Amino acid sequence: MKNRPYILTIAGFDPSGGAGLVADVKTIEAIKGYGLAVCTANTIQNDIELKTCYWVDVEVIKHQIEILFDRFTIEFVKIGIVQNWKVLNEIIDVLIEKNKKIKIVLDPILKSSSDFDFHKSNNDSSDLDVKQNNFEQILEKIYLLTPNYQEIEKLYTDKTIEETIVHISNKTNLFLKGGHREENVGKDELYTRKGKRFTLNAKEQNVSEKHGSGCVLSSAVTTYLGLGFPLLKACFRAKRYTEKVLSSNDTLLGYHRV
Repeated sequence: MKNRPYILTIAGFDPSGGAGLVADVKTIEAIKGYGLAVCTANTIQNDIELKTCYWVDVEVIKHQIEILFDRFTIEFVKIGIVQNWKVLNEIIDVLIEKNKKIKIVLDPILKSSSDFDFHKSNNDSSDLDVKQNNFEQILEKIYLLTPNYQEIEKLYTDKTIEETIVHISNKTNLFLKGGHREENVGKDELYTRKGKRFTLNAKEQNVSEKHGSGCVLSSAVTTYLGLGFPLLKACFRAKRYTEKVLSSNDTLLGYHRV
């Protein structure tokens, strides 16, 4: 029997289990990886309301990462909510120090599905100024960025979406999720650093909105990469897995089938 790859999620804790590291580990395990988790934030939320977010001290996050790498071989990491770009940059540097070939999938969550603004809650508007050095450095260090349409619009407010896509894909691979598109809802697009563009259309029709669907998709991509699939196939399979979760029931909390 082939050993499962260790997949690390660095994300927030959602008590409802629909999003964050709980949803990530459910996804990783269902796709036949082994989920490791480091918590970046404790949230007070359920599937429809997020009241507040308590950030974990960055030194605690670093120490948890270090002890996991001391024990396990980790080649693929998914990152969700982090306090700000500076903290994220520090976390990424620790990952690279532990494994120079690490592949990082970053889901740049700026708001929850219940419209809670994570960065605004930090009372530091500079956290959203992605034109600063920290975010540019982050793009150079990660393997894949997975924003939705609402997120990519806010990453570079001085650019159009088309200009932002070009800018980001010159630095890293970009998987643009289509769940929040005004037209062609569900159509995702993959832009590679090599200049290629692929369209991934929706297959499932009987889907309903789910709390944490972006977390599921990004952790699924990471796991399929860990299982040895090339980027395009990993994104395609992750999309199909996410669609199964979206069609699993008509509530906001999807089921994961092993």
